[in-house]
Amino acid sequence: MPTAIPEVARKAAFALTVSAVLLTTACTGQSNSGATDDASKDTTINFWHAWSAPNEVAAVKSLVTGFEKAHPNIHVNVVGNMTDDKINQALRSGGDKAPDVISSFTTNNVGKFCSSGALVDLNPFLKKSGIDPAETFPKPMNEYTQFDGDRCTVPLLGDAYGLYYNKTAFAKAGIANPPKTWSEFEADAKKLTVRQGDGYRQLGFMPDYHGWESTTEHYFGQFSPTYFDKNGKSDVAEDPAFEKGFTLQKKLVDELGGFQRLEKFRATLGDEWGAKHPFHTGQVAMQLDGEWRLGMAEAAKPKFEIGVAPLPVPDDQVAQYGKGYITGTIAGIAASSHQQNAAWEFVKYITTNTDAVVGFANDIHNVPSTLAALKSPKLKYDPRFKTFLDIAADPDSTTSPASVNGGQYLVTIQQLGYDYESGKVTDLKSGLKKAAAQIDTDIAQAQ
Repeated sequence: MPTAIPEVARKAAFALTVSAVLLTTACTGQSNSGATDDASKDTTINFWHAWSAPNEVAAVKSLVTGFEKAHPNIHVNVVGNMTDDKINQALRSGGDKAPDVISSFTTNNVGKFCSSGALVDLNPFLKKSGIDPAETFPKPMNEYTQFDGDRCTVPLLGDAYGLYYNKTAFAKAGIANPPKTWSEFEADAKKLTVRQGDGYRQLGFMPDYHGWESTTEHYFGQFSPTYFDKNGKSDVAEDPAFEKGFTLQKKLVDELGGFQRLEKFRATLGDEWGAKHPFHTGQVAMQLDGEWRLGMAEAAKPKFEIGVAPLPVPDDQVAQYGKGYITGTIAGIAASSHQQNAAWEFVKYITTNTDAVVGFANDIHNVPSTLAALKSPKLKYDPRFKTFLDIAADPDSTTSPASVNGGQYLVTIQQLGYDYESGKVTDLKSGLKKAAAQIDTDIAQAQ
């Protein structure tokens, strides 16, 4: 079940791009659903999205065709391959060619979209349509599409992170089942590691934060952290989940050979998006990754059987095994749009119509973004893909919250991870306090 590379490539690069995509804080004319256009009249709206691969473009076209069939008076002009930077420029400038509806891969920019007034608050539209977001969308998706009481976006498909494992290597090592707790994971990673010279013939798991999808927020999601307290201050130095997460990762780094040895080995491995990804080749036996990896791994025709399971949880949270980290694509309506009611009809259709969401998920090979779609018998997927559907529907699954300056706080936490795993920072508690102070300073300056 292959997934197009552009859809997932933005995941690995987000730490480099999110902090650079700064939405304007100038007022852009938020209407708070004061839209006056008649959605029953003949009209045309502009829809800007980021998908670009041929199968993705075809999927969007099919989605739009379904909408236009259901709403023959509303015509949708589609503009694809749009980055957040280009979308932001168009939202600022407005005009007839500017988007009425946008979709973005960057959930970390929701705080900027909402606080800047670039996108309208959708709460009034949802209420008028009788849609309860809490009963419609999975909990993490419901959370990452709003900021400070302003729901300026809604989910449009999602990504769930789980554990891929080499079943053949597991059997050879005498491991019967995928690990459910981090202590089991640690033991399996060591058992699966086969040294060769100063490198590895097979590495049980690449724990380094540069190891593809093994970012801090993906690790920490299994600890259910609280990033900010009730006053909006960073909780990184106070919530023990962060110290536990950093400690776990550093222990894995040390026990699997040390940072220098692991980085030297990593430098010899294939890239994340090619056929030579080290999980595909069997050089790494376990991989933290999103739902798209299954299709990519199978397309590489590996010489082993691929297993899929939820990521492990802390030993004292074993009852929550099955949860995971969730993110995804978002959709919203431009505050500068003069056709917000018509735009809402489109947004409502593509994000809450069960058949539309299911059809789009089948075409894009991502996780559906409504609770109803997750249970739909019309979903088509490899049986192993159900693991990600279950993770998305799990009420204990987590995400990272929106912030006024986007994902900058995640970049700060990730940098501490780089410094701690490499030995540049040795006092973790002090490092956490400094990171928290930096996060608070950055947010204060952005407000």
